Amino acid sequence: MTDTPLTPTPTPATKVARMVTDVLQPRNALLVGMLGIGLAAAGDWTGLPWGLLGALCAGLIPAGYIEWERKRGTWGDRHVVDRTQRAPIFFVILGSLGTGSVVMVLGGAPTPILVAMLGLWVMTIGLLTVNTVWKISVDSAVASAVVALLAAVHSPWWLLAYALTAAVCWSRVALTYHTPAQTIAGAALGACTTAGFLFT
Repeated sequence: MTDTPLTPTPTPATKVARMVTDVLQPRNALLVGMLGIGLAAAGDWTGLPWGLLGALCAGLIPAGYIEWERKRGTWGDRHVVDRTQRAPIFFVILGSLGTGSVVMVLGGAPTPILVAMLGLWVMTIGLLTVNTVWKISVDSAVASAVVALLAAVHSPWWLLAYALTAAVCWSRVALTYHTPAQTIAGAALGACTTAGFLFT
């Protein structure tokens, strides 16, 4: 599959795929997920501001950057289908996550949300590295990471939400943005974000 996908003929399936990929896009998944992680990390509502900061750094700032570049005409849409154009996005994410993590350390944020931020930072390094030679799915990686992190800080029952990750993977393939292998690789990398919890 080339980096520039063919636009699939609209069908009921592709319309559903478009809805899934838009609703469960990284910005939205990280907003919900990081708020949940912050809440669990602190054990009460005081974790929500930390979760919001995490969502801002991991998802909202990068999404804002993509939208800004899109309006400038750099990219056609948020998907940035040409992998050779994706490096700046990864560097923005790394800088944003790093800055947010420093603020969290200085502010005394709960350890679990710091571990989650570190996991996302390492995942982004992995995505950037793989992306230099192969188009791995970022949406699948984030969808998987959010579920894995919620399972790590809340309850293993959250693993049932991998059905949503599977839906994201399906949608990316149905829309011809990725091959099945690229979405599976992304989801596997996202699951590795919980590795840091083995040492806490």
